Amino acid sequence: MEVNSNLLVFLSELRKSVRLLGAAVILGTAALYVLSATVLTGLQNHLDQSLAFFAVSEPFLAHVKLSFFVTLFVLMPGILYCLWMALGKPFKLEKSTLAWFVFFTTILFYLGAGFCYFITLPYGVKFLLGFQSTQLKPVISISKFVNFVTIFILAFGAIFQLPIFMVFAARVGVCSRQSFEKHRRYAVLIISIMAALLTPTPDIVNMLLMGGPLYLLYEIGILVIRSLKI
Repeated sequence: MEVNSNLLVFLSELRKSVRLLGAAVILGTAALYVLSATVLTGLQNHLDQSLAFFAVSEPFLAHVKLSFFVTLFVLMPGILYCLWMALGKPFKLEKSTLAWFVFFTTILFYLGAGFCYFITLPYGVKFLLGFQSTQLKPVISISKFVNFVTIFILAFGAIFQLPIFMVFAARVGVCSRQSFEKHRRYAVLIISIMAALLTPTPDIVNMLLMGGPLYLLYEIGILVIRSLKI
């Protein structure tokens, strides 16, 4: 009953922010559309890719999706703030504690996105396109390219939150440090499933590029909980 009550309080608090966040995302997407061409050119140059399109509306829709992604990226501190304020309500967490959670999750999100953009993404693209030959040349759709890049970057930003949510779970008594240590093998299984679901392509290389850092973050979470003596 307590779990259901906490969930209802969380959803009720989160609902208060949904309309504001939704309006901000819509307005941001419309406003940042003018920058989508510049962002797309930057991504192409960074990954050294030429793009094509196979439908009349495909370039326009791809630019809209890219604008939406950039808006989420820019608004992420506000999104995380609303999430933590809603989470803190049912567990009666102090505002100072929530402020630290917001700060560190924001930092970790951008660290994860940066790690993906500068390290994982270029390596993954290079590996996947390494199978081309004189008989097999890549023709990359602008829509597929935008989907691949944005989902990959957002997914890495999300998984880098793992240590903080582990600390939160230990802080509110949902899961202890001993439990995290005891169930490492289950963590590996769940991480493998998450890597398979979150990576935009199902190949083993992209799964390892995500699953490896995710398990490392799991161990870091345990160390942080131990250092905080929770």
